Formats: sequence, C-alpha cells, structure tokens
Amino acid sequence: MNIAVLGFGSEGRTLLTFLKKSSRYKKAVITVLDRNEALAPELKKIGVPYRLGIGYLKDIASFDIVFRSPGIPYLTPEIQQAVKKGVKVSSQTKLFFEELYAARTVAKSAKPAVIGVTGTKGKGTTSTLIFQMLKNAKYKAVLAGNMGKPMIESLAAAKKADYVVLELSSFQLQDMEVSPDIAVVLDIFPDHLDAHKDLREYYNAKANIGRFQKKSGRIFFYSTNAGSVRIAAKSPARKHGITPKQDNLRKNFEMAAAVARTCGCSGSVIEKTVKKFTGIEHRLELVKKIKSITFYNDSAGTNPVATAAAVLSFREPIVLIAGGKDKGLSYAPLSAALKKSAVQHIVLFGENREKIAHEVKSAKRTITMASNLKEALKIAFDRAKELAAQKESAVIVFSPAAASFDMFANYKERGEVYKKTVNALR
Repeated sequence: MNIAVLGFGSEGRTLLTFLKKSSRYKKAVITVLDRNEALAPELKKIGVPYRLGIGYLKDIASFDIVFRSPGIPYLTPEIQQAVKKGVKVSSQTKLFFEELYAARTVAKSAKPAVIGVTGTKGKGTTSTLIFQMLKNAKYKAVLAGNMGKPMIESLAAAKKADYVVLELSSFQLQDMEVSPDIAVVLDIFPDHLDAHKDLREYYNAKANIGRFQKKSGRIFFYSTNAGSVRIAAKSPARKHGITPKQDNLRKNFEMAAAVARTCGCSGSVIEKTVKKFTGIEHRLELVKKIKSITFYNDSAGTNPVATAAAVLSFREPIVLIAGGKDKGLSYAPLSAALKKSAVQHIVLFGENREKIAHEVKSAKRTITMASNLKEALKIAFDRAKELAAQKESAVIVFSPAAASFDMFANYKERGEVYKKTVNALR
C-alpha cells in the first residue's frame, strides 16, 4: 500500500508516527509531500521518502491513500483529480472517527459519545465549556479537534472516555462521511471564501457535521441564525433549536449549557463552570489592566461578524483595533454592530484598513490609521487614556475582523505579538 502524508506540520508529524506504529498501516510505504523544501534534512533523518517544493502535488494519483492536512483544501485541483482516479483521500479527522467508531463496535458499546461543535466563530469557547461542564460533572471527557493538539494524539484517551468533544472546522468537515452522535451548530455566516469554492460549498462542508447522523442522534442549533437552521435541517437526528437570550459572545455559554444538560450535567455544575470560565487564548482573552484601562486580545476574530460580537460584549467605552489580510468579506455586519456598541474610536492597520474604513464610515466613529500593530496599540492606548479621564474606565479590544497573513504567520502569532506589546506598556 502506498500512502501519502500531505502536509508535514504538527498534524503531519503526529500522523506519520501513528501510521508507522499502526498494525493496519505499518507495512505501507509512506511518502511525505510538502511545499516546504527546508524539511529535507528532518525527513532524511527520519528515513521516509518525500517530495518537496513547488511540484509536491504532482502525481498524487499514484498513491492508494492520501492523508491531507486541513491547511490543504480538499478542492485543490490535484486532489480532485486523484479522487476521480479512485484514490482514497482521508485526513487525521476521518482516521480518528474510523478508529474510534471501530473500537466502539468491537466493544459493543455506545461509549464514548462524540460531541462535534462547528460554526463560523465560537467553536473553541463552546467546545471548551462543554468539556469543562462534563468534567466537573465527573464524566470522563476528552477535548480534541481543531484545538491546537493533533486529534490522533487523543485517540487512546478517547477510547476510554464517556464523552469526546471535538471542535470541527469546515476544512475538517469538508470530506467527512460520518458525523458525531451529538452535533452542535453555532452561528454560520460567510467566511473562508478564499479557500472554499463559494458560499454554498462552505455551507455544504459545515453540513457534514449532521448529514450522516442516525435518527437517534441529536443536533443543536441556533434558531436565530439562518445558516445554523439550514445546516441542522440536513440532519436526520432529533433537533434542538436554541434561541439565545444574548446577542454577543456569551450566547455560546447558553449553547454549551443546553448540550451539557442533555448529557446529564446538573444546573449547579453548569452554573459553577460558567462562573469560573476565564476564556481561551486569543478569543476575547483578558490580557492586562493598567489603572482604569483593560486590554483584551481577540486575535482569533478573523472576520467582521466575530468582531461585531466582540464589541457588543462590553458596556464600557471601547477603542477597537482592527485590520489585516482581507478575505473578500463585507464589513456591513461590523458597521451595524458599531452603531449599537460602546466603541468610541477605531484604530486600523494592515492590508485592508482602507476597505474597513470605507465600509464602516456610516457608523460615524472616529478612525485613525496606523502602519503596524505596535503603532496601532500606541494610538489606542492614548485614545483610551482620554476616554478613561472622561468616563472613569475604558476597554481596548484587539479584534482584527480579518486574517493575519499580511503581517503574521497566523492569528496565534499575531495575538502573541499583541500581548507582548501590551505587557511592555506602563
């Protein structure tokens, strides 16, 4: 059997180790394919065949199985040509589900129950809250998926758990042929249109979270979001429409509570978990407070709707820092939120700063341009001091509403730079 590991980042490395140890694949010839030519010394040391550089996708139809990383879109022409020629295209996510469900079948058990969470934003927060609620209710729970740690590393623990909570992106769901027992669909709105064929294909990818569920399964969705309703309708499972009482990021707390209650968590456990929840890194993360000015890092806010939710989460006067690599999205949702928010001033930097300024001008907020993040933070701090002097307090929210790739490797690096710069302030 000839296998290709497509993409050799953290997922690819973990997958290679797993495949080499697996009784199912250990006799296969495994080749690593990656654009990065600098990986050659490492791969030579490991002792596996490899293809690197611009032509790394050439002849992938010659393999029996191709395991792609989420960073390489399923709709890449070379991958689609391989699919047409009968190549099995898999992923770490698909392999995780195969192995876990096979283990359940052998054990003749319904455990672990798999909870999958998707949405355009809020996946990490909701997944983490559900996991913490289950854990605090004394269930054996595992949190995995698009959460930093490669999913396959959690497989052994997952097989022994009561519940496995998975954060699932559209890239992971794109070619899935199985669904979790409990599906959770948060707000869905246009995003990643630079990687998906179009909006319809993006929604179609998300719909795989419920498409293959059994009638005995459950799917939770927001009844107030058309995309969430549309995706839930494609599932044969029992429907649980949630109408949130809040229109900001705390609505995800309500969704997590609804799912946890269905799994047997008590109201007291849910309440205590929410009270102790401090958020997760780069998602409206509290960074520091200098006198009466509080700094938040929402670097994971990579689209206009996510930033709209962020600014609606505060009542104190806000200075918003935004801007980055454009994804072809409209900033109308952000403009509408600004009109209802406590944002007093906006500092824009990055490749799309002019576009944002033009599209939110109807909100009639003062706007200042900056050449980089450090300068943007300095301007924001000065404006926040002025607001705090007048209003007693102020909040600086870094929520870019755009991708990071114009200046940073990813949103995590961008968030780390922001936090380091904030922590240097006095």
